Amino acid sequence: QVQLVESGGGLVQPGGSLRLSCAASGIVFSLYRMGWYRQAHGKQRESVVNLTSGGTTHYADSVKGRFTISRDNAKNTVYLQMNSLKPEDTAVYYCNARHVTVRTLDYWGQGTQVTVSS
Repeated sequence: QVQLVESGGGLVQPGGSLRLSCAASGIVFSLYRMGWYRQAHGKQRESVVNLTSGGTTHYADSVKGRFTISRDNAKNTVYLQMNSLKPEDTAVYYCNARHVTVRTLDYWGQGTQVTVSS
C-alpha cells in the first residue's frame, strides 16, 4: 500500500519560512520523480517543483529563488524549504510521486495547508 504523508504546514507571516516534509512508503523511492504541487482556494492545482532521482529540478517561476526541494533516498522523504513566503503562496500543498517510466504509477499525499498572513 502506497502512502505519502505530508507534514510541516501551518500559519506564517509574510517573509517567513516553512519546511514541508513528505514521507513515502510502499514504493521504491529511488524510482520515482518526487514533486510538490499546490492548490489555492478556487484555483486549479499547479506544479511548484519536481525533483528526479538524479537530482534534476524544475521550479515554477513564481517560487524560483525562494523554495528549495530536496530528497533523502535513505529516509524515503522529500522536503520543500519555503523562504520569503508571500500571501499568494497560501494554498494546500500536495506531495506527488510519479514512476520514472510507468506513468500510471502516480501517487498523491493528502495535502497540508500553508497560510501566509499577517
